[in-house]
Amino acid sequence: MKTIATHEAKTHLSRYLKEVSEGETIVIARGRTPLAKLVPYTGASDEARPKVGQTIDKRMTVPDAAFAPLEAEALEEWGL
Repeated sequence: MKTIATHEAKTHLSRYLKEVSEGETIVIARGRTPLAKLVPYTGASDEARPKVGQTIDKRMTVPDAAFAPLEAEALEEWGL
């Protein structure tokens, strides 16, 4: 495991990403305080990503009450 400073990480990010892709673990620190850890990505492949326009959750519904007119008191509060 390698530890580097934040400035070093910012300046040479491509180099460190290459090292991480080859299996290296890199800790980014501010002074002596570790802030983050770069580790190789082992998640699902790009096939698991949704396609453009594909929904991954159920559709949102808006209740009819949301379209009901405001009462006079509420209109006054809004200055209408």
